[in-house]
Amino acid sequence: MANTSTPTSHLTHFDAQGQAHMVDVGDKAHTQRIAVAEGRITMQPDTLTLIQSGTAKKGDVLGIARIAGIQASKKTSDLIPLCHPIALTRVTVDFDIEPDSNSVRCTTRAECTGQTGVEMEALTACSVALLTIYDMCKAVDRGMVVEGVRLMEKRGGKSGVFVAG
Repeated sequence: MANTSTPTSHLTHFDAQGQAHMVDVGDKAHTQRIAVAEGRITMQPDTLTLIQSGTAKKGDVLGIARIAGIQASKKTSDLIPLCHPIALTRVTVDFDIEPDSNSVRCTTRAECTGQTGVEMEALTACSVALLTIYDMCKAVDRGMVVEGVRLMEKRGGKSGVFVAG
């Protein structure tokens, strides 16, 4: 599926005078909004084995990272200054172990029915889940790399559908 969103020629978080402001979404229709984000963390092979075995000193790394990602999605408007608080209806955080690249891929999905999108919630969930993996494993591998966090899909609202190519 291709990117069918319409590019805009201005940044919506700035007014005519160039001042930052929170976008007025009061007149926007309530529609189902969905966003999917992904990213990965690459590590030493022994670190990946530790995560897979569930024997990390701090506990179930992926289980705790999943909860951290969900919790972070609910706090997005507290972290990103111009984001609206959103009544999320669903957030998922999934992990895929990728042994060939010694990495864990995180895929998040955020949903709501509302007047503004959930892209930032999905991206925040993904970022914090990956950072939680780093935090839980840093005692054995400080060289882990979080990379490639990006929006994969967005649906709902006036701008339509976006699917990353």
